[in-house]
Amino acid sequence: MIIGILGSFLPVLPGPPMSWIGLLLLYLTNAVDNNWWFLGITLAIALIVFALDYVIPAMGTKKFGGSKKGVWGTTIGLIIAIFFPIFGVFGIIIWPFIGAFVGELINKADSKTAVKAAFGSFLGFLTGTFLKFIVALVYFGFFIMTAWEHKSAIFTL
Repeated sequence: MIIGILGSFLPVLPGPPMSWIGLLLLYLTNAVDNNWWFLGITLAIALIVFALDYVIPAMGTKKFGGSKKGVWGTTIGLIIAIFFPIFGVFGIIIWPFIGAFVGELINKADSKTAVKAAFGSFLGFLTGTFLKFIVALVYFGFFIMTAWEHKSAIFTL
């Protein structure tokens, strides 16, 4: 569960799916009855949020006046950040920004428009990060509540 929360901020860790694995492991213990509906719904939410994390920065670029090339630049920047974490943790912020900026410059936009589109990419990143963090915290809350409810069965020797 802690890895899932950290994964909300670290690009190398898929936050919500990691949090979901924590829930799954809790429900697979003998102490907690399996609730496949709950696990299925929470898995679907985790996967949707995981996918949205790659879509939202491109949407932010578009919302702030970016062109298709700016959106493509943002997407390429995200891919670079995943496979080439040159700037470490900040790469997931820097690369989409650079990608949107370069994409707009290729589209022959002036630098002011390019910076505005790149800022949209940055806001999209912050939105995605916040969404992942909220989902990871909610899943952590579910974990704590379920573990507390079954504490006598979980913590017996």
